[in-house]
Amino acid sequence: MTVDLKQFVINRQGKELILYAGLLALAHEEGLKRISTTLIQLPTEENANVAVVAAEVETSKGTFSEIGDASPANVNRMIVPHTIRMAATRAKARALRDAVNIGMTAAEEMSEMEDAQPSHPRASGTATQRESAPAVPHDPDATSKPPSSSQQATIVRLKRVLGQPAPDEAYWESMTSAEAADVITTLCREYNETKGDGGRRQA
Repeated sequence: MTVDLKQFVINRQGKELILYAGLLALAHEEGLKRISTTLIQLPTEENANVAVVAAEVETSKGTFSEIGDASPANVNRMIVPHTIRMAATRAKARALRDAVNIGMTAAEEMSEMEDAQPSHPRASGTATQRESAPAVPHDPDATSKPPSSSQQATIVRLKRVLGQPAPDEAYWESMTSAEAADVITTLCREYNETKGDGGRRQA
């Protein structure tokens, strides 16, 4: 049975987006073998509650990997308590897009995406866009204390997947926890721009 992609495409402010369900259906059609996720960063006050998840999708064509992030600054208010789950969904959606060769952005990657999908996807194009929740401020002490071991491990992992050199001891000497949080956000954005939305990547 061939997947009718049209039923999984919605229009939001003139831009066509594909639903995660459609990507999953296409992947099954193309021999989906496995989807796995790994939590790279647990959201905490010191990292502005940014959750980072890596996903791997294996099909008959190979293995495809991506990362996704979610925070109160880039999800709908109703999703704020579920940032880890949203980060995982975004990571899987991006990996699935690579696996099935779909350049269209997934609806779940957009900050205004609701927790529940509409019964009739195309009808959601006329829905009022909801305002994203404001960013959560850094830990008040983050500007004076050094990066946590979790932050350091996250930066090392992100630099590795980006193909950048691993930080040396001098890299951490003058860095604060707040600066580390900013570095993580920047690395996530860089990955998604250069590896996720800007080009196809196979692991």
